[in-house]
Amino acid sequence: MAGKKKILIRIGSLRHGGAEKVLITFLKNLPADRYEVDLLLNLYSGKYLSEVPEWIRVIYLHKGEMITTNRLQDLPRKAFRVLYQKLLRVFPELLYSGILKGKKYDVEIAAIHGMRDEILNSPLRSSRKLVWIHNDLRKTHFHHYTDEEIRKFFGFDKIMVISDHIQQDFENLARNTDEGSKIVRIYNPIDTAEILQKSELPLPAPLEKDVPLFVAIGTVFPQKGYDRLLKAHQRLLHEGHKHRLLIVGDGYDFKTIQNLISDLGVEETATMTGYTENPYPYLKAADYFVLSSRYEGFPTVLFEALTLHKKIIATDVSGVREMLQDGALGLITENSDPGIYRGMKKALTAPEDFELYLHALSTYQMPFNLENSVAGISEIIDKL
Repeated sequence: MAGKKKILIRIGSLRHGGAEKVLITFLKNLPADRYEVDLLLNLYSGKYLSEVPEWIRVIYLHKGEMITTNRLQDLPRKAFRVLYQKLLRVFPELLYSGILKGKKYDVEIAAIHGMRDEILNSPLRSSRKLVWIHNDLRKTHFHHYTDEEIRKFFGFDKIMVISDHIQQDFENLARNTDEGSKIVRIYNPIDTAEILQKSELPLPAPLEKDVPLFVAIGTVFPQKGYDRLLKAHQRLLHEGHKHRLLIVGDGYDFKTIQNLISDLGVEETATMTGYTENPYPYLKAADYFVLSSRYEGFPTVLFEALTLHKKIIATDVSGVREMLQDGALGLITENSDPGIYRGMKKALTAPEDFELYLHALSTYQMPFNLENSVAGISEIIDKL
């Protein structure tokens, strides 16, 4: 092990999210002969656990699934998790001397912005600290960050951001060239070969393709805007525009969205798959991929849709203009309920317009490749 850089990476869990997928893709392509990596999870849970390379040590604070309800029988375990994690935040020495067994790390990485304080409060003063920002912090669902809150990220040695929009926000808050030099724009590692290969596998269940099919993919929670997507779907049906909608994914908002389908009376035309190991056959089968998000950082799923040369409708959130080349590769709609409705309506009333996007996609080259992305992030770590 001599000579290997010792790295601690922290993330909540390895559930089905974009940041989790990107981290796993990075770890799977990281050279084992150069690094010794400990991956610390708050919760030992998620679809990507099985994909963690064997040479990486996985450590966790809790085991079991995420508790998303307030059922009486779940409250003691839920309260214990919250209090235990708070205790370790307030007294990080307990974590580092106990669970981490006093190990000294060269680099500590917050793989998501939510791990900011856990890494910055590390008792290891000599370690270099890195954060990976995947979201527009101004618009996150749980916490809208103020300038003062965002400035706390300058406590890191490097701030990796995944879109021009996020980079600009941080640069506007940098008070000097030293802080400005901490911000580095990276491309998320995306395994396009894996996407293409998995898209060829059979669908878990047959799809009715008698009318145009819109597919949305992502964790089911408010950020993704599935509520407004369903309302647009209902409105178009009432206007006589026949089509189907498929939402691929799971999350704590699943029951809420499922109930909305029933409340809107669209059970015959809107379907939710729930958790799926492989969403790519659904994406391949789609006539249109729709991103209805309220906010994003750099939506990985949009690159997956580009990889499979899909007709795209996407709300104007962070990363979308950059990824769709200001609308050359897909339709960018206003980030609103009417915007989503108008985008879907255009697909149903003027489908020929989308042929221009497919023509542009036929000669489109991804602005990165997996090998270069992993090498670029490794170089940032090595230079810390």
